[in-house]
Parts: sequence; structure tokens; C-alpha cells
Amino acid sequence: MDNLKDLYEVGYQPSPPSLDQSLTGETTLNSTLSGDSFAYCRTNSEVSAFSEPTDDNNSSSETPSPVCWPVKKSASQAILSRLGMRQQKHFMNDKPGEQEPVDLELEMMKERFSKLLLGEDMSGSGKGVCTAVAISNAITNLYASLFGQHLKLEPLHPEKKSMWKREMNCLLSVCDYIVEFNPVAQNLQEGTPVEVMTSRPRLDIYINLPALRKLDAMLIDILESFKETEFWYVEQGSMSGNSRHTGSFRRIAHPERKEEKWWLPVPCVSPGGLSEKARKHLRDKRDCASQIHKAAMAINGSILAEMEIPDTYMASLPKSGRASVGDIMYRYMWTADKFSPDYLLDCLDINSEHEALELADRVEASMYTWRRKACMSHSKSSWNMVKDLMSETDRSDKNHVLAERSESLLFSLKQRYPELSQTTLDTSKIQYNTDVGQAILESYSRVLEGLAFNIVAWTEDVLFVDKSMKTQN
Repeated sequence: MDNLKDLYEVGYQPSPPSLDQSLTGETTLNSTLSGDSFAYCRTNSEVSAFSEPTDDNNSSSETPSPVCWPVKKSASQAILSRLGMRQQKHFMNDKPGEQEPVDLELEMMKERFSKLLLGEDMSGSGKGVCTAVAISNAITNLYASLFGQHLKLEPLHPEKKSMWKREMNCLLSVCDYIVEFNPVAQNLQEGTPVEVMTSRPRLDIYINLPALRKLDAMLIDILESFKETEFWYVEQGSMSGNSRHTGSFRRIAHPERKEEKWWLPVPCVSPGGLSEKARKHLRDKRDCASQIHKAAMAINGSILAEMEIPDTYMASLPKSGRASVGDIMYRYMWTADKFSPDYLLDCLDINSEHEALELADRVEASMYTWRRKACMSHSKSSWNMVKDLMSETDRSDKNHVLAERSESLLFSLKQRYPELSQTTLDTSKIQYNTDVGQAILESYSRVLEGLAFNIVAWTEDVLFVDKSMKTQN
């Protein structure tokens, strides 16, 4: 217990270990989105299910909240047990009073370094995931442990804020050593021109990492701006029957809010509503968070587009693109003189996120199936050469036309439903990605995208309650 007290005095709160092992590869996590829009699932994606279930701390429990994953045995207990073993060893070998003091920060760094080297396989048998997936899981789980239960517009707890900055700096420090070499002309002292190789950060890291750090700081500042507010939160179970004047949107009939998010606290305002200053502050922060969400989504999309397509995904593609999209969609995509993806989406009448995600998977699979058929006549067989092959393919080729129309349809679908979960191809790329730099940028942008989306949803909830109270009055 003394060690536990000392552990919290230094402000250390370890991330939940092996959270990924309690999830399955096909699990889709809901987000803290309020309202009747599509659930936002990009933050805590299926990437956390890519670790091998070899950890002794693996536990399975039902999740009361989609972004809050409970862990029965915390990482602090695991560290304390190891510290206890070390202290017991010192006690047996050394005389009383000669034990060396334990540096808890150093022990934390050792544990994190060991997990990355072992690929989250604590047995050391080499069955762990690669370094890229391990560090991606570490960022995802760190976000879930610190922001999983943060469901309100309020500042992050100082200890959690300090831990987020400290551990993210540790994980992102890997990027300092991912460099590329470029020749630079220099002159020696006697004037002889020579060419030397100099190192600089890899281009994608040099461009995207500073931008993500800036977005991270802006999101934390948005939460910090809600220290003193004119609204408050109550838990749904603590609301009495006489609390209809608290401003809870759950007590106001509204056609846009049919689905109850029981794990979310209820925002409340006074009967007179918010002041104009508070309302303006909420709108400004909502607009700022919305722009951050778009920027993080753009970075995440660009990183995923650069990742190599795994061979396992190509092997799982259907032999016929027509069978993938269906006869009705196929006939319209091929026979229409002027193809309109928006018109086709309107005719399909998509009613749920599951239907939209299923359609995205089928369209994306058919797109790559037709691209592969269009390139079959060429001698190059590597899928990495698909872009080059497509540029050489006849533009009037049937498979090429269908592939282009499938791509435009997929783009329109993602534009119409920006909160759509990651497709099968995206999760497959993350699972089999071996590029550490891309893994860091993808996971970092994904968690920031999720946090920004949640902030937008929380501010809209408060504004909705304020509008409802004004309507009642």
C-alpha cells in the first residue's frame, strides 16, 4: 500500500493493459454520439484486436460504455507486484536499511519499452504483434484509459492531462529517429566540392506530426475553457420525477433523438436558459472542434491511403465485382450514360450505419476486383504496381469504367456519412501495417478525430437543451 501511495503521488496512472484482447476483430464500438445520427466508431477501431491473447492479464467483461473499457486487473497492480518481487529479492539478499530506492518513472519506462519489444506477448515466445501494431495499440489504449470516462464538457483531470502529455511524448519520440537521407553539396576547406548525405525527418512525419500536435493542444484547450459554465450534468439514474425543469433533453419529446445513450450524463440548464455569452462560447468551440475533426480525418485518410494493401485482402476479394455489388447496382453503374453516385445512393434508401458500412465494403471490394481484372493483360503481377497499370489501361475498358464509377460511389458514400466506421480494407491495412511512422500518424490522428467529434456532440447536446428550454418557456 505504501508503494501504491507513492505511485499516485508522482501522478502516474498506467494505461489499462491488454484492452485489445477483450475485443474481437469484428466488434464495432459505438461512440458517445448523442442523437439519431450514425454512431461514430473510428476512434476505437478494430485495431486493438490485433494483439495475440497471450497476456496473463487478459480478461473479458461486458462494456457499459463504448469508449470505456473496464479492466479488472489494473496495470498499477501489475507494476506493484513486480516492484514487490524486486523489493523482496533485495530484502532477502541485502541487510535491513540497504535496499536501493525504486524509481517508479524508470520502472514505467522499462515496462513500456519491454511491451513494445515483446509485441505485447508477455510469454516472450515471439508470437506478439509487430512493432507498428504494438505502438498503434498503445496509443489507442492510452486514449481509451484517459478519455474513455470523460463524457462531459469540462477540463481533463490534471493527473490525466499530465499523463497524456508525458506518455504521448514518449510514444511520439520514436518519430525523432525516423529519417531519410538526402545528398547535399558542400565545399571543403580547400574549396573542393563534395556531396554528403544529411538526414532529415521523413516527409510524411515532417508534415503531419507537428499538425497533429497542434490539433491535440487545441482540443485540450477547448476542454480547459469549460471550467466555469452555466450548465451542469446529472446522471440519468439520479434524476427524480420532479426534475423536468432541469432542462434534460431526455424529458423532451423530439423526433431527432429517438435512441437513448444511457451511459451519457444528462446536460442541464437553468429554466431561463443560457446567457448569450455562454451560448456564443459554445458555438465557437463547437465550430473550432468541427474544423479540428475535419483536419484529423483528412490526415487519417491520407495515411490510410498510403498504406500498402495486404495480400490477405486481395486474396479475399470476390471473383466477380457484379456479385459483390448486386445486379441492380451493376446494371445502373454500367448502362447509365451519365453516372450519378448521389442519385444511386438516394435510390438505395440506406437506413442504418450497418447498411452504409456493408455497402462501403461491397463497393470497395468490387472496385479492386475490377481494377485487378483491368490489369490482368499486363505482365506485372505485383499489386503495388496497380496505379502504374491503371494509367496504362485503355480508358474505354469495361472493367476500368466500372472501377472508376465504384471509386466515385465510395467517395460519395463517405462524404454523405463522414462518421462511418473503418471499412474492412482500412482495418486490414492497420492490422498488417509494418511501417512504424505510418502506424503512429494513423493512430494519433484517429484518436484526435474521435475526441474532436465527441466535443462537437457534447456542445450540440447542451445547445439542444438550451433551445428546448427556450421553447418550453
